[in-house]
Amino acid sequence: MALIELTGIERRFLLGDTTVHALANLDLQIEPGEYVAVMGPSGSGKSTLLNLLGLLDRPNDGIYRLEGRDVTTLSPDEQAKVRSQRIGFVFQSFHLVPRLTAAENIALPMMLAGIAPAERQRRVVQALADFGLQQRADHKPDQLSGGQRQRVAIARATIMQPPLILADEPTGNLDRHTGDEVIRLLEELNGRGVTLVIVTHDQSLGARAGRQLVMEDGRLKFDSRHAPG
Repeated sequence: MALIELTGIERRFLLGDTTVHALANLDLQIEPGEYVAVMGPSGSGKSTLLNLLGLLDRPNDGIYRLEGRDVTTLSPDEQAKVRSQRIGFVFQSFHLVPRLTAAENIALPMMLAGIAPAERQRRVVQALADFGLQQRADHKPDQLSGGQRQRVAIARATIMQPPLILADEPTGNLDRHTGDEVIRLLEELNGRGVTLVIVTHDQSLGARAGRQLVMEDGRLKFDSRHAPG
C-alpha cells in the first residue's frame, strides 16, 4: 500500500480577478521508505504540494490518502491529530519556539500529544544524544548556531517517530558544510525506513534523492520513476 496517494488534486487561489492553479489535476503515489526530491522554479507548486501533504492546506478537489486513509474529509481537529502523530516537518527557518530550550523544543510535540513526562524525558535524552546536542540541551535557539538549530528541528520532527518527514529547503539558511551534515542526518532517518520528501532548489541536493519530481505551473512535469531508461 502506498504511504501517500493523491488523485485528481486541484488547489486554486484567487488573486484579484484571476484564478491561479497552484496544483492542477495532480496524481501521485509515494511508497513507504522512499526518498523524494520535489524541484521546480518558484511558483511551480512545490510548497503548495508540501503544505497539502502535511495537512497544512486542503485541496479544492481530489483525494489525498495517507496510509490508506482519506485525510481530505477529516475535520481540522482530526487532521491536527494525524499531523502530530504521522508527519514530521523540517523548515528552512527552523520554526523553533524562542523562549524554550533545545530540550523543551524537542519535547513540545510529545507534550501536545499528552505523552507521560517520564517517557518524554527518556525520548528527549535519547534524541539529544542521537543528534549530538547533549551540551546544548539548556540553550535557547538564539544561543545555537544555524546547524544546531536545524538539528533541534529535526529531533523535534522525529520525536513522535512519524513514518513521513517533509523538509522545505532544509539547508537554505545553512552554509554548504553544515547543510551537508543536516542532509546526512535526514538520509540516515530515511535509511531506517522513514519516508523523506524534500523540496529544494538545489540540483545537487535533488540528485541525491532516489526519486526526483519536477513541478511546473502546478503540474508534475517530470517523475524519474517513470523516466525512460
